[in-house]
Amino acid sequence: MLQPANDAFLQVLKEHLPENVIGSVTDAYLEEPRGKWSGIGQILVRPETVEQVSDLLRLCNDHRVGVIPYAGGTGLVSGQIMESGPVPVILSLERMNKIRAVYPHENVLVADAGAILAEIQAAAEAEDRLFPLSLASEGSARIGGNLATNAGGVNVLRYGNTRDLCLGLEVVLPNGAIWNGLTRLRKDNTGYDLRNLMIGSEGTLGVITAAALKLAPRPRDVVTALLCVPSPDAALGLLSLARSHVAEAVSAFELIGESGLVFLEEALPHIRQPFAQKPQWMVLIELGVSRANAAAQAIEDVFQEALDRGLVYDGVIAQSAGQRNDLWAIRENIPQANRIIGSISSHDISLPLSAIPEFIAIAPTYIAKLGDFRINCFGHLGDGNLHYNVFPPKGESKSAYRHMINDVQNCVHDLVVSMRGSFSAEHGVGRLKVADLERYGDPTKLAMMRAIKASFDPNGIMNPGAVLRV
Repeated sequence: MLQPANDAFLQVLKEHLPENVIGSVTDAYLEEPRGKWSGIGQILVRPETVEQVSDLLRLCNDHRVGVIPYAGGTGLVSGQIMESGPVPVILSLERMNKIRAVYPHENVLVADAGAILAEIQAAAEAEDRLFPLSLASEGSARIGGNLATNAGGVNVLRYGNTRDLCLGLEVVLPNGAIWNGLTRLRKDNTGYDLRNLMIGSEGTLGVITAAALKLAPRPRDVVTALLCVPSPDAALGLLSLARSHVAEAVSAFELIGESGLVFLEEALPHIRQPFAQKPQWMVLIELGVSRANAAAQAIEDVFQEALDRGLVYDGVIAQSAGQRNDLWAIRENIPQANRIIGSISSHDISLPLSAIPEFIAIAPTYIAKLGDFRINCFGHLGDGNLHYNVFPPKGESKSAYRHMINDVQNCVHDLVVSMRGSFSAEHGVGRLKVADLERYGDPTKLAMMRAIKASFDPNGIMNPGAVLRV
């Protein structure tokens, strides 16, 4: 049974850790972006070295005190917020934020887990390299949290999830043992893949303290376009066509619906929109090629053939960096507009690509059986990840529909799982989706997960209640 991080345990910490790394928890560590959860915690530890992380976890394990690993606080499933139970220690890696080394000829960068994603991107750019993980929260998200949640983002289509961008890890286990797996090797067939076990474990098996990350050559020419498509099925046809022209040079392929533009107009009217009449469906596509001045011709060739095939009927191709930023601002501000309007239930789902048009077509009929709602469907179509959010009718508050949250969520997730999809595509499980994992998870998989948790963390101190119920 876990014990609270009380004044007596605080004295234990002060006897073994430098005084300057121990502090009090402020409200910022007890909040999360959507405001759905409010955490508990009194003791904040901000270590500066992996050895200090090791000492902290060993003490917490010996005294059966829970630990909440805290990165940038940008997670959307309450993986960083614990609402109830014995008060935990909050472990923030914000002081472990250095870029340890860059190896441009190897296309590798080594960073502390507390390094901010945007700073890693900048360090790669300084060496004429690209770290392709790109998120709306990259100015505050930290790479340890990105790895712990296997974050996605807009470039997954070309470069993969965070898991695919990592070569090696340094990890502190619950008993304080340090795993020095910070390899830069691309081939290492020496047993179990512990790196990928830790990535996506959401801080429930140990604490990532550093990572060796893959870099990529920077595209020499990039072009962005917002193309109008008659349907999601046509959007998939456009994706196939674009790949046949430029293969893996398609780095982003984002589906945007008319509702996204309507919501922007209602909540963020300063965001410029390029079409006088809102299209029902659009695709934001970005190509990055290795030859200078080749991307513009490539997108024009794709557009012309797509036009001939009836896959597109209009579009805008950015002619400058400012226009490119304006097009991306449409996509990147849709989540903010959603938050302002207030959803009843938001869903981070994935489906087989060929199932997406059918899902988009039939899901509203299932939801309509529950009541009159608005739907905003958008997301990373290229990798099958949709953000499918359900809202009250215009002018009504989400607070009047709180009693329907579970019904709406189950309606969407039941349909997704019946179509062999996932209820969590890129945000993780956290505490928000523990019940979903129990509802939809394969029993054998859940038994394996519990066995792994018990092996690594027999006292259950690591992020208690996240992913697996306590």
